[in-house]
Amino acid sequence: MNGKTIVVTGGFGALGRAVAEAASERGAKVAALDVAAQPPPGFAARLKPGALLLGGIDLATAEGARKAIAEVKAKFGRLDALINIAGGFKWETIEAGDASTWDFLFALNLKTALNASRAALPELLASSGHIVNIGAQNALKAAAGMGAYAAGKAAVHKLTESLAEELKNRGVTVNAVLPSIIDTPANRAAMPNANFEQWVKPADLAAVILFLASDEARAVTGALIPVTGGV
Repeated sequence: MNGKTIVVTGGFGALGRAVAEAASERGAKVAALDVAAQPPPGFAARLKPGALLLGGIDLATAEGARKAIAEVKAKFGRLDALINIAGGFKWETIEAGDASTWDFLFALNLKTALNASRAALPELLASSGHIVNIGAQNALKAAAGMGAYAAGKAAVHKLTESLAEELKNRGVTVNAVLPSIIDTPANRAAMPNANFEQWVKPADLAAVILFLASDEARAVTGALIPVTGGV
């Protein structure tokens, strides 16, 4: 990935940081985008000089995505891979919940990936680049309280497959990883009695993502790849 420009949405979160740091270690030029205003302390220092950290980015709007990608293009001159990590989760039953939760999670999980992908496409077509989305193993069979989240992630799966078909003869690959539970501080706090050793480590998931974002994976497109650790 040496010299490639990699855009990571949701780049200030636990998985986003792991992907950005691993890409930087591999010699990539990294742009990390996030809705949060500021990156976490120490994050910039763990990236190679010249990384672009853009906070306050609302990728749930097409205009927000377009402006963010334009900033990346202005700084680096090209875009080789888009990693769509921006997203969110909320546990809520259908019976006791609210329809607004579905709108909220579809905006976080689907529209961010859709808008970022559409904004980045001209640059990715020019570079024969790659898109990697974050789906979810739980979207294959939704548990109670997971309806809105699973539906949004299932939509990401279908976005991945459909866009891969659109682009498969135009040099751009589109794939998704389907993690189980990622070992993040937030997940540990939410499930303190779980066996964390069974969960997927962010660094391990980042390695799969960066393979799909590399030219080594140019023959892979439209794939939904489970990354489930010991779950």
